[in-house]
Formats: sequence, C-alpha cells, structure tokens
Amino acid sequence: MNKRELMRIFKDNAYVRMGGTGEELKCAEYIAGLCSKYGETTIEPFPVEMGELTRSSMCAEGVNIRCKGYMLCGSGTVSAPLYYLTGTDKYSLSLCKDKIVMIDGYLGYWRYQDIINNGGLGIITYDGNINYPDRDIDYRELRSFVSNGVKIPCVNINVKDALKLIKYNFSKVELCVAQNEYSGESRNVVLTLPGEIEDEIVFTAHYDSTSLSEGAYDNMSGSVGLISLADYFSRKPHRYTLKFVWCGSEERGLLGSKAYCSAHEEELEKIALCINLDMIGSAMGHFIACCTSEEKLVSYLGYMGSELGFGVKPYQDVYSSDSTPFSDKGIPSVSFARIAPKGTGDIHNSYDTTSVLSADKLSDDIAFITAFADRMANSRRVPVAREIPESVKEKLDIYLLRKRDEQKIK
Repeated sequence: MNKRELMRIFKDNAYVRMGGTGEELKCAEYIAGLCSKYGETTIEPFPVEMGELTRSSMCAEGVNIRCKGYMLCGSGTVSAPLYYLTGTDKYSLSLCKDKIVMIDGYLGYWRYQDIINNGGLGIITYDGNINYPDRDIDYRELRSFVSNGVKIPCVNINVKDALKLIKYNFSKVELCVAQNEYSGESRNVVLTLPGEIEDEIVFTAHYDSTSLSEGAYDNMSGSVGLISLADYFSRKPHRYTLKFVWCGSEERGLLGSKAYCSAHEEELEKIALCINLDMIGSAMGHFIACCTSEEKLVSYLGYMGSELGFGVKPYQDVYSSDSTPFSDKGIPSVSFARIAPKGTGDIHNSYDTTSVLSADKLSDDIAFITAFADRMANSRRVPVAREIPESVKEKLDIYLLRKRDEQKIK
C-alpha cells in the first residue's frame, strides 16, 4: 500500500472508538470491509461489561469539582475526609481508613485492593497536564478484575483541580456516582490467509481507543500496519497460514486478545509466533522490538536491523499489549513500536492525532516489520523456540496480577 492509501485509513477513522461502543463496531466493519478482498474475514463478537453513567458529582467543602464517574464502580454517595495517598508503606495505607483517597496515576489492581483492605470509602484519580490549556477528563472504568467484586465510588478529575485540592488543603469531599450496568459487546476482526501448512503465525493490533482520543498513534497506526501486511501477503506466497486479528477493547484490559485466545483454545497449539503492532510511525522516537520469547530472537532482530540498515532496539520483556495473552499460553511473541519521547506523541488524550505521525516513518516501520514477517512466514520452520523462559514467565505472572511486584507501586 502506498503512503496516500495508508493515511486515508487514518482520516476515515479519526473518531473515538471505545471498546463496546457503536463507534468501535463502525471501525470493525470498516476494517472487515477493507480486508474482505484479501481473504476470509469475520467479525467475532465477545461480551464486555458496560456502564451508562446517569450522574457523576464531586463537592469539596461546598465547591463543585468537575468529574467523571468510573464506569462499573457501581452506584452510591459517600462523604468523608480527603486523604492524598503518596506511598505504599503500611503506615501511609493505614491512613486510608474512612477516607476518600486521591492517588497519582492509574487505578491498578494492587492499589485498589490496598485501599479497600485499609478501609478506604471512595477514590479520586486525575489526569491531564497542568501546563496544557484544556480541562479534559478521561472516562475510566473500574475493571472487574481490579474490583474483584468489591465496588466503591470512584471518580476522575483534571489535574488542575487535583492540584487545587491539595494546595489549598481541602479537607472533606463528597462523591456521587449513579449508573446502569449491563452486558455489552465488543468485537475482533479476523482475516485468514491459508498457507502451505496449517501451522500459523498470528498478527495482532488493537483498533479501539480511549474516551478522549482519536487513537491515531495508539493504535490506528498498528491497525494500518496490519492492513498493509495483509495486503502484502495476499499477493505473496507464504508457507505458514497467517491469521490477522484486529483486537477490540485492548484499552480496557486486553479484552479482545484474551477473548480470541479463549475462543480459539484448541487452535493455539498450531501458532508458532505472535507478531504484534502497537504504536508505530511516530515522527519522533526510536523503534523497539519487545520479545516475549527466548533471548535468541533479540539477537536475530538486532542482526537483521544492521543487515537492513534500520535502527531497532530489541529486548526481552513483557509488552503491555495484545501479544501478552498469547505469550501467557506459551506462544512466543514480538511487539513492534516506535516510542515517541515525552511531549512528542501523547496517547490516551485528545492530542493523539495524525499530527504526531510521519507517513515516511510509518512506511519505513511497516517495511521492516514486513521483511521480518516474510522471513518467518516462509521459513521451513519458524526458528523461534515455542517456549517462554522461566524469567519471562515470572514477568507475565506480575503483569497478569498473579504475583505482586513489591519493587513497584501498583
């Protein structure tokens, strides 16, 4: 595909595509329509929890603060002293008791469980940048695997208001969240290109976005790259059968890739490798290849980059994207991304548009990924060992919350 065709796809999908919404379905149908000319393409729905907020409010000592309630945090009103939690030591956590707790960053599993176990009554998070002119607020959710059946009112506010709460020593707040929770539907788009053998290579990228974002960089760029790969292999011979999966609801906790692995459990043993594209083509930044595999793949990609004159930083780790559920099933994976430096490629906000992308960088990134994929797809046997090293399994356990990483704040 040429650069003009690639950029056209971005233009056609420049809208918010939250997992489980009609906009996500619209994009899924668009991708399926494009790929139907390459081969058998299906849209595979899977259930997702949804919530329709009917009220979100926050009042701090008589001052109303703009907020958005967390989807799936239940409904309720709570009034209590405000406590800003900045540490994870036992003493700091003990002060959560009977408080509404404000935290930095995202509301992860361990942070939530610590607050609940120490008697917190409600939670406030914040996002944005104090130097940006906007007062946007992201619409977040209390994921079911985070709440583990215990829900308290949670809201998200803009960082400017969070700073005001602490700077001026607001001591008491009231949170109110009301919503209708129901079972909805998200979708994966799957294209199959049969090869000479039944053994498979799976390609993944997510096409959903967060609530404020067009998601051009994160991750329509990866989805466009996947479409380009599908176009290439539809016209080229390949020994391995190729599966292309555009995953829904990745931003909600890798739900699409988890659903695919669950629905295709019996087929997973045929998959030799997963190749994931997540955030490529940024005008600024360096290109990485995160290998959730044996160390030899790291060396292979480093040598290949030198051979082709393409700068790539390969390393062994777990990448927070749709490759991870496959690796958790014992399938080696590699995730490709171009990581933009801070301030040159924001994600999960309204600044994630095509303005941070470069058609030339996108084309170069796709060319390198295609060259690697072509070698794997036409190998007599995919050279990557179909096993996950023990050290990487431990990282998977930490990422998938089966084990706590005591060295990091969650």
